[in-house]
Amino acid sequence: MSRILAIDHVAITVADLAASSAFYDDLFGIEVVAEHVIDGQVLVRQLAIGGAVLSIHQKGNGVYLVAQRPTVGAADICLHWNGSVSDMLDLLKEKNIDILEGPVARMTADRQPSQSVFFRDIDGNLLELMAADKDRTSGR
Repeated sequence: MSRILAIDHVAITVADLAASSAFYDDLFGIEVVAEHVIDGQVLVRQLAIGGAVLSIHQKGNGVYLVAQRPTVGAADICLHWNGSVSDMLDLLKEKNIDILEGPVARMTADRQPSQSVFFRDIDGNLLELMAADKDRTSGR
């Protein structure tokens, strides 16, 4: 039987594609891996963030293969962080990003204990940074 390996990418709708690209680049450092351009205007940009790809769609871009109701600020995305919780907190503080909640205990997709911190991007999407509890996962 065929099985899903992983999620390849997630698409979100944004109010200002350039501003959202700048937000994610400033916070995480990104690589633009693809763009959909019509008449010189970028309508969709795919951002590599670590091992994930975030496809950002300019609101009202006219692209038909999108969610039935593409809405700015409707996403809730969890990103697996490879550093410590204190590194997450330091980064968010450095970037003047308000923490909504956390760190709080959570569980990773592969069932490892972790800690998460929640905040919003410039469009109001809920973002979660999740760091596996290294002491618990390494057996220490």
